Amino acid sequence: MYFFAVVFVTLSFTSAIGRTEHVAGSTYVAAVYEHHFILDPEPHVTLSRPAALQHMQKNLDIYEEQAALAAQQGVQILVFPEYGLQGFNFSRSSISGYLETIPDPQQESWNPCTEPERYNNTEVLQRLSCMARRYKLYVVANMADLQPCPLNSSNCPSDGHWQFNTNVVFSSNGQLVARYHKQNLYAERAFDTPPQPEIITFDTPFAGRFGLIICYDILFHEPTITLVEMGVRQLIFPTAWMNKLPLLDSILFQRALSLGANVTLLAANIRYDRMRMKGSGIYTPFSATYHHAQKGDPEEGRLLVARVPVLDPLCGLQSVALGEGVIRATPSTATDSVHCHQGNCFDSSHTDNDFAVSPSFISSMMNDPYKFAILNETEGKLNVCDGTFCCHLQYRQLPQGSSKELYALGAFAGSHLGYRRYALQVCALVRCAGLEAGSCGQEVEEAETKMDFLLEGKFGTRYVYPSVLASHLVLEQPEHLEKTVDGTMTMKHSNMTGGLVAASLFGRMYHLDNE
Repeated sequence: MYFFAVVFVTLSFTSAIGRTEHVAGSTYVAAVYEHHFILDPEPHVTLSRPAALQHMQKNLDIYEEQAALAAQQGVQILVFPEYGLQGFNFSRSSISGYLETIPDPQQESWNPCTEPERYNNTEVLQRLSCMARRYKLYVVANMADLQPCPLNSSNCPSDGHWQFNTNVVFSSNGQLVARYHKQNLYAERAFDTPPQPEIITFDTPFAGRFGLIICYDILFHEPTITLVEMGVRQLIFPTAWMNKLPLLDSILFQRALSLGANVTLLAANIRYDRMRMKGSGIYTPFSATYHHAQKGDPEEGRLLVARVPVLDPLCGLQSVALGEGVIRATPSTATDSVHCHQGNCFDSSHTDNDFAVSPSFISSMMNDPYKFAILNETEGKLNVCDGTFCCHLQYRQLPQGSSKELYALGAFAGSHLGYRRYALQVCALVRCAGLEAGSCGQEVEEAETKMDFLLEGKFGTRYVYPSVLASHLVLEQPEHLEKTVDGTMTMKHSNMTGGLVAASLFGRMYHLDNE
């Protein structure tokens, strides 16, 4: 039995959820830094290399301070966010002064701190390497990489080189041990998609293997699911995530991915209120240490530190999260078919005939046309379908104040219509923004009504990510998650600490993305 200790730089609006669990292996201390960066005020203007380097050194000075603080708390691996050194909104040409050519550590061994003369124009790599070496910890950072095209390359850009959004990893002695080029770009004019998807891992003496992903990658099969299916149980996730409620808030989906894929996720976000970027955390299948700034909070950085378990690589997504039976149960067991709380029982041994199809309407949520059914009673059962995909709900509302609040059950099966097309099956219980049906699916951050519920859907995918979000953007750990061999996913929850904002089962139909 391990105790998951949580160390906070400050305590305000930094939360921990979860409980102790029996896990194989030892523990290690991880940290993520949510960085309030110093921006280039004119990213469309090309800077000289000295000017660009002077800008990045200001952010590196902050990194150095955080590395020192992390080392004082025994941190063994520290993750910085996407775009933390140079910022964003560059064109392909205006970012040129920020680029460094990063050698491939799979092809050669190099310690930039001890061998600074081997390559020119690598000041940032040298600074990060020396940071890792000085504070004796693994450092993961995001930066801009320039790579010349091979002479026989058929897909080389017209200027003769590639530019990549890149993660770099340095060991505790300063060795460059990993380099990953982002696969799934999100309106990033300065960067190229790698010619081939990269599946990059690195090994550590304290926690075994880690896998690297960046921001938008988390929503796609390559590289995220490929890593998980390889048995990688620890993912590192630098991001510049723009929050979108009710289903894609930063901490909500970070937590959901950790639960649904049965992995540890080290997520470091940018803090930039103008673009709604905030929310970072350290997530295991048993616990979450996270920070999500509230409205009116000062715009500043935040270091999160937690002791987390080393997960058994043999107990990954395929063998646990996607197998038949209970994924995570508290306090239920694998043989439970009925869950009771405060006199209210939810029976999970029903058939589809136990749920009459509820009157439904269409309303937009996350730019997609969801079929919704209103929760008209204090307690009851609902069934709403989008085509042949149906979502079931048993619920009991527990109003806490005098305000009236409207809730709806939503179902969606189809292609998401955002920046990039991807296929979904989603069951979502959401608080509506107002008391009119048309407000269901709009963004809400606060709620007073607590809810005991069982939410269920029969999914055509193994990859379903569960989440429960309470008022003021507080995560709750679902009490019981169960998946059967026919694809039925059930989430039960009760005894909420705050009003329910949203609960969802977010199914990703990766195999339909290109159809």
